[in-house]
Amino acid sequence: MAGSTEQTSLSAQAREAVRQRIVDRRYALGARLIEREVAEELRMSRVPVREALRALVAEGLLELLPNSGVRVRRLERADVRHLYEVWEPLAVQASRLAARRVSAHASDGSAGTAELPELAELRATLDHAEDASRTDDGPREVTAHTAFHEGIVALSGNPLLARTMEQLSWQLQLLFGLRAEPDHMRAQHHLLYRHIAAGDEETAAASTLLHVRDSRAVALRSLFEERGAEGTDGADGAPGAETGMAGGAGTGVEGAHQGR
Repeated sequence: MAGSTEQTSLSAQAREAVRQRIVDRRYALGARLIEREVAEELRMSRVPVREALRALVAEGLLELLPNSGVRVRRLERADVRHLYEVWEPLAVQASRLAARRVSAHASDGSAGTAELPELAELRATLDHAEDASRTDDGPREVTAHTAFHEGIVALSGNPLLARTMEQLSWQLQLLFGLRAEPDHMRAQHHLLYRHIAAGDEETAAASTLLHVRDSRAVALRSLFEERGAEGTDGADGAPGAETGMAGGAGTGVEGAHQGR
């Protein structure tokens, strides 16, 4: 039993390490991952690494190759669209629920003047993003932006929504790291925070919708050099939900890691 627990822990560590290397682009999109080389890099045996690679195939960050190896999944235009189709309604609802919870907390006389801890943490992510932007630390800014959106979900107080968003978090962080972050989108984060902190449900929801659609347009433009036609057209711009780069839960990960 102890051995099984230890193996699971090592697998989780390997999964986190490989996942982070994908997100910060040390493993490039399309790079083939060789199980033996990854194990050597992480200074682990091949068994937990194999389990980690299988799990990341299921998450959609890796994909199986015909010869049973894996590679970092390349983002196609359809992947980006699918991700935003799923994220949009979830993000809008998270902001609405977060603002509702802030408002309810403020109306609760027993709460006194104490601020919700999740609201303070949400504000802190904006500070971290600003610090990273000033020092031109792209990876840290991407992490902070992802944490901001995760913080809204945490503030919503809905555990089912939080579990659903966990499945998308790393795919979003990968996408955020591949596209530019215009100043107006940074400003949107601050505006969104103010609406949530004021407990204004519908304005927070509307601001989120605008932000997610702007993010989608920027992502498509950055990744595929689409200049305007993809950003606000009817079907692609319609409210949807964030499916992510849904990966099959394949196994058989035996070989995998070159071209880093």
